Amino acid sequence: MNTAFRDGFQSVYGARVLTEDFLPAVKACVEAGQTHFEAGGGARFQAPFFYCNESAFDMMDKFRATAGPDADLQTLARGINVVGLDSQSRDMIDLHAKMFKKHGITTIRNFDALNDVNNLIDSGRSITDHGLNHEVCVTMMELPPGCEGAHTVEFYQKTLQGIIDAKIPFTSVCFKDASGTSTPKKVYETIKMARKILPADCKIVFHSHETAGVGTVGYIAAIKAGADQVDCSMAPASGGTCQPDVATLWHALRGEDYDLDIDIDKMMHAESVFKDCMADYMLPPEAKSVEPMIPWSPMPGGALTANTQMMRDNNMMDKYEDCIHAMGEVVRRGGFGTSVTPVSQFYFQQAFNNVIFGPWEKIAEGYGKMVLGYFGKTPVAPDPEIVKIASEKLELEPTTANPVDLNDADPKKGVEPAKALLKENSLEETDENIFIAGACMQKGIDFLLGKMEVNGVRKGALTPAAQASATTAGGDGGYTVSVNGKKFAVDVKGDKATVNGKAYDIGVEDGIETSGTATVAHASADSVEVKAPMNAKVIKVVVNVGDLVNEGDVIFVVEAMKMEVEVKAASAGTITAIAVESGAQVTAGEAMASIN
Repeated sequence: MNTAFRDGFQSVYGARVLTEDFLPAVKACVEAGQTHFEAGGGARFQAPFFYCNESAFDMMDKFRATAGPDADLQTLARGINVVGLDSQSRDMIDLHAKMFKKHGITTIRNFDALNDVNNLIDSGRSITDHGLNHEVCVTMMELPPGCEGAHTVEFYQKTLQGIIDAKIPFTSVCFKDASGTSTPKKVYETIKMARKILPADCKIVFHSHETAGVGTVGYIAAIKAGADQVDCSMAPASGGTCQPDVATLWHALRGEDYDLDIDIDKMMHAESVFKDCMADYMLPPEAKSVEPMIPWSPMPGGALTANTQMMRDNNMMDKYEDCIHAMGEVVRRGGFGTSVTPVSQFYFQQAFNNVIFGPWEKIAEGYGKMVLGYFGKTPVAPDPEIVKIASEKLELEPTTANPVDLNDADPKKGVEPAKALLKENSLEETDENIFIAGACMQKGIDFLLGKMEVNGVRKGALTPAAQASATTAGGDGGYTVSVNGKKFAVDVKGDKATVNGKAYDIGVEDGIETSGTATVAHASADSVEVKAPMNAKVIKVVVNVGDLVNEGDVIFVVEAMKMEVEVKAASAGTITAIAVESGAQVTAGEAMASIN
């Protein structure tokens, strides 16, 4: 399967790619004889709404029109989470399959990050009931060195047997390693095991990434063990955090008893078209790298660049390496859910919190709910100390209940609450709109209301020309800048600045903006500043000047790394000044309001 236009986009560009830009490459692949494409799902459902101001359903329709009626178009689903980070009720799980069938999809690859078979039952039945091929997954990774208890061949055999025993209907089985950390020997033995258990005509697929440097070797091991299919991508969205390039694997198999059954010259022409399509997009350097720390993290390729892009959005790239190092402990103590969305995002969010706020001072909601059992059963029991901390900080008791039953009983989840949200905003209650509202919540509503704009798509044509003042306030050149006694090497060229070897987009304008950067006026020396806890975007201002607040009242809600954080009053008093508005970017420690 060609993964360039889904996993490739997620693993390089944070899934932020405009539809019209890549369709010529799809057409070139069809002309080269390609018939099987990954065409959506995963992060390529929410990202078009959040960043591209496009409908993912429209994107899938255009993909089908370009690929032709006979192509096998496949999407990625996250079990009970379908195409979001939060889990869903049964009616939303069923609506997902219905909508994806309607919009041209033929196959859905469906996984559960915890390998909890119960989380695959409802989604697998809905996918099949709506006439789609169900490719059920066993998710893989290598445990960090020194850890044991899961992610062995025996563990994967137990998971696969559980899928069979639960009578979940499927047409193929995928062993999915999003972090690319599984050792080639384990890949070989796992595929061998599956080949013995599954019917002879059942297609076995192996999926991996080059993030840890062993993706191609793992593919060859899988092929020799009896896999029928492996996933390949195309440059520039190949290698590094992505799948191996089709040309790389074609070359690696030369002289072997296996080949990819492709016309390599036509595929290389399609690859050149794809490179032209993506030439105006920023190619993050980390997307093309093999990262030696990944086996200790392990950070999936698809999540790595999504997180670095968000860190760039919030001017936090200097914290990236610290977060990767912190992630090892988070994985060790969290119950060994596979590092694939949404669990990989939970891992990274908790690592991020541990770096920004101090170890285990703030529990990321997704991570906390996972260790407490709200997403199902983790492969091994989480660290009891972390369970206790999560329970206290989230004010939730641990549970062993079926998460889908909990979601069905949750008045905030499901089709009816989504309909209510649409009605509240005077929006039409189509099936598409219901699913968008249920899966994307307020951001989905904002899209439907026309309030979203293209943002965070790192394409040259979308970058405003550098203001003249960007070069006059100091001008191009090299500088040594001291901040609180710490020196930074800064090289400025137009709208780019390289700080201690890391590149940033910059813009310098005369004056001080009234939102996001203004100093808060103090009514008296006794005034207390409300400060931003981290670099973030303000998504809600809860109070007005003159309001009375108590200590602990929520003043603002900010968002960073897909997490909403409440900024609370440190003391009781009257709001005497507000320096930011909704939509503003704030930096850690920046004054947002004043209380007297």
